[in-house]
Parts: sequence; C-alpha cells; structure tokens
Amino acid sequence: MDQFVMASALAADGDEAGKSPLLQALGERVRNLRARRGLTRRNLASTAQVSERHLANLEYGTGNVSILVLHQIAQALQCSMAELLGDITTASPEWLLLRELLEGRPESELQRVRLAASEVLGMAPGKDTHRSTRIALIGLRGAGKSTLGRMLALHRGVPFLELNQEIERVAGCSVREIYDLYGASAYRRYERRALEETVQIYSDVVIATPGGVVSDAATFNELLSHCTTVWLQADPEEHMSRVVAQGDTRPMAANPEAMDDLRRILDGRSAFYSKADFTLNTSGRTLQQSLDGLKTLLKR
Repeated sequence: MDQFVMASALAADGDEAGKSPLLQALGERVRNLRARRGLTRRNLASTAQVSERHLANLEYGTGNVSILVLHQIAQALQCSMAELLGDITTASPEWLLLRELLEGRPESELQRVRLAASEVLGMAPGKDTHRSTRIALIGLRGAGKSTLGRMLALHRGVPFLELNQEIERVAGCSVREIYDLYGASAYRRYERRALEETVQIYSDVVIATPGGVVSDAATFNELLSHCTTVWLQADPEEHMSRVVAQGDTRPMAANPEAMDDLRRILDGRSAFYSKADFTLNTSGRTLQQSLDGLKTLLKR
C-alpha cells in the first residue's frame, strides 16, 4: 500500500514537472478570471459550450486547447483574448482601467493622451533641451536618409551618424551576424542601447535610422522624446529604384514579389512614421531640392 501511495505521488510530481509553464499560466488566468466573474467551472463550461472536463484540463495546465475554444471561453468570461493570454495591458486593475478609457478613441485623442502621459513621466519632448539640435531621419531604405543626412550634417556643421554602424559597434559584429547568431530580438536590444548612447553623447547631431526603428515602441518613444524627427517619404517604386541604383539588386533578384512586399512594409509602418515632427516627400526631387526642403522644415 505504501508503495502504491509513493508511486502515485511520484507520478503526480512527474506530471507537474512535465507541464508547460505557458499552459499553467494560461490555466491560472482562466481560474482567476472565472473567480473575478463569480462563475463556477460548470457555469463557465455551459456558457462557453465546452465540456467541464475540457475546461478543468485547461485550468490545471494539462489541456492544449484550440484557438476556437479559447475564443469561446473569452466570450463567456466577457474578456478579450489578449486578457486570457496575458497581454501586459491586462496585468493589473490600473492597466485594465486605462485600456477601457482609451478603447475606441480616435487616433488624435490617443496622441494627446500619449503626450500627456509623457509629460507626467518626465519623458515629454520639451523636457530635453537638446531635442531640437538632434535631427533623426526615419523612413524606408532608399528614402535618402544617409545621403541627405550627410549633406544636412555638413550644412549644420555637426556630426553625422548611421545608427546601424553604432549598433555594430555596440554588438561587436555586423548587423547580419546579429540576426544570424542571436535573432531579431537581440538586434532590437542593441538598437535601443545604441540610440540611448548616441543621445547621451551627442547634443548636436544628424542621425540616419534603420527603416525598422519604428518596430519597437520603446526605441521609437526614445527617438521621439530626444530627437526632432523627419520622415523622408518616397513612392514605393522610387524606394526600390534607389536601392538598385546603389548597386544592390538582391531584393529584385531573390524575390519576384519584392515590390508587393515593399508596399506591405510601407503600409504597415506608415502610421508610425507619420508620428514624426515633419514629413518630406523626396519623390521626383533632386538631392539639392530635397535638402532645401529639409532645411526649410527644420527652420520651423
């Protein structure tokens, strides 16, 4: 009998050890949400049209349920899928109350709230007295950030920096090696660190940023807070033709759908690029015309 009890205990311990931490965390959130709503497991199973046994497995972290089942449970709990899966905006009552206040608001109101929150947290653009003398050019590859950046820096008599080169300096290897060896997440960490160091070291500078700098919200917030930003805009066809003119034919050679991909990337990033202080469309303009337009914008 003692052996049977011991074997059962060992099996239970093995089950616990074999559980996925992700599924365990999901099960705990379902239990907590159910408790917050005052529902029994039977009530929730009935409302979600899921078997009680299936729900019990989910709550104990042993049930690898489908997306459709999770959607049914989220509806029954009157919460979003994000809350069920543990999105940061569901981590506390304050987060949830903030999200409720902001949900459904137009973009203009969200921007005002973001700027007000930056003020409260001491991150408002006006807090950095050197923000107006740090110029950061953003936009897709081929927009003219490097060429116009060097010309603008020469005109202003200040240093010019390629943020990608600073990233390589911080990482001790090339951008390609960062991606190949450590992945995109590591690249974003180095990008953030390189930008923070650049802001600390330079009070007067022109920076050409990577096209994907807007992909990480924390890094983009840092850029908006400490630099005057200009989105160098161009038509997709002109972006591609400039890249090819620079001698890089890989995008077109390796991928016949390169133009479609470029348009999708531009569509996905435009809403973030548009948060820049200024926008300059360089399509159909000579370098000198673009530089003159850039200087006129910055005089404001």
